[in-house]
Amino acid sequence: MLQCLRLSVVFEDTYALDAVNLTVHDGEIVAVMGPSGCGKTTLLRAVAGLQPLDIGTVTWDGRNLRDVPPHQRGFGFMFQDYALFPHLSVRGNVEFGLRMQGAAAQHRTDRIRTVLDTVGLTGYDDRPVHELSGGEQQRVALARTLAPAPRLILLDEPIGALDRDLREHLTAEMRAIFARVGVTALYVTHDRDEAFAIADTVAVMNRGRLVRKGTPQELWADPQHEFVARMLGFGPVLDGKVNNGWADIGWTRVATDLPDGEHRLVVPPHAIRVAADGPNAGTVSNCAFRSGEYAVEFSVADVTLSATSRRRFDVGDRIMFHIAPASLLAVHE
Repeated sequence: MLQCLRLSVVFEDTYALDAVNLTVHDGEIVAVMGPSGCGKTTLLRAVAGLQPLDIGTVTWDGRNLRDVPPHQRGFGFMFQDYALFPHLSVRGNVEFGLRMQGAAAQHRTDRIRTVLDTVGLTGYDDRPVHELSGGEQQRVALARTLAPAPRLILLDEPIGALDRDLREHLTAEMRAIFARVGVTALYVTHDRDEAFAIADTVAVMNRGRLVRKGTPQELWADPQHEFVARMLGFGPVLDGKVNNGWADIGWTRVATDLPDGEHRLVVPPHAIRVAADGPNAGTVSNCAFRSGEYAVEFSVADVTLSATSRRRFDVGDRIMFHIAPASLLAVHE
């Protein structure tokens, strides 16, 4: 089990990590999600031993790793650019970590065969890596990371450079591979869909701090923080007042189960339903066809909302909609 206790890293006067506490249990995949500059890669490097800590402790099964160099931690690291050796074959790349371990020749041969089969590259042993597609190179990098059987795998946006369709395909493949192998992993990404698809637990970072942690289902049902809600693609943050089961958000009232009082509220994307008999009306500002439906953006009293519709709208059209009862969520900064 990996434990990060109050990890802090300061660059000049800026906290790249600010008292981060994070636990990764054996066999768990934790995705660290956040925008560029939030500290997620610094966290990964600190766990790997590549970034010195100003404050805090990284432990594995209770052992402090502060004085353990990166190559002795038993962790595997997979980079976004894969860092493959272009002059070596697929076998040569996958074998590298095993040679560093001093593994015997027969063990290396057996292990290479096993991991190439695991990542779907059986028979690729002698292929030059520079002749492979981006997805195939990603699999080679994963095989090289898995070959020494690391107790923890660290992945820094490993498929971020690929196009979306290939990312979605490889995310599903990696999740299946991790499940078969029983991998413990810390996976960095800025992409919500990628994090939700691959991880058991998602940790959201902002400005060096870990602001929310939970399963994808828990984060979606209750983001808690304004920042997390925005990362998840929720609607705008609205000031509202709840009284006797109704939330007044200025331009409409919505039935709610929130307690009475003033709240900061967000509207989940699925809560807005376009309907000709809707009690609310907005003005369409954008409409684009995506995945069999139209994604529509529209404004209501200077607030921009979004919804999906089977009907196409033109910019400037009037759109009618409902907000589902009990759908508003309370958040805080």
